[in-house]
Amino acid sequence: MIRILGIDHIVLRVVDVDTMLRFYCDALGCTVDRREDDIGLIQLRAGRSLVDFVVVDGQLGKAGGAAPGKEGRNLDHFCLRVERFDEAELRRHLAAFGIDIGKVVQRHGAEGDGPSVYITDPENNVVELKGPPR
Repeated sequence: MIRILGIDHIVLRVVDVDTMLRFYCDALGCTVDRREDDIGLIQLRAGRSLVDFVVVDGQLGKAGGAAPGKEGRNLDHFCLRVERFDEAELRRHLAAFGIDIGKVVQRHGAEGDGPSVYITDPENNVVELKGPPR
């Protein structure tokens, strides 16, 4: 059984970073938590969660295809923080539903670095399952 604690973060593919920063930071009150400009990633603090921007022409953004619009998707993935992260148990549980999971790696989330894995829902939305920080 998987017990979800909440949304850890969402990842938006963006074209105009400055406009998006003004909207999310100035208008909504988020703050820049972390930047990795070399790969085109900006992470904003939104309470206990993060809103990540992936610049569409950056290293990460290019993997998502066309810029947001009719030919490209705006949401890269969303992440669910799970209470317990036992890789073997996750694999067994999800396999019972015909869901394959990828390689477990350490990724940065709202609570810090910890184990995570990507899965895909039936309509090809990418969902990250994220465990507790190290």
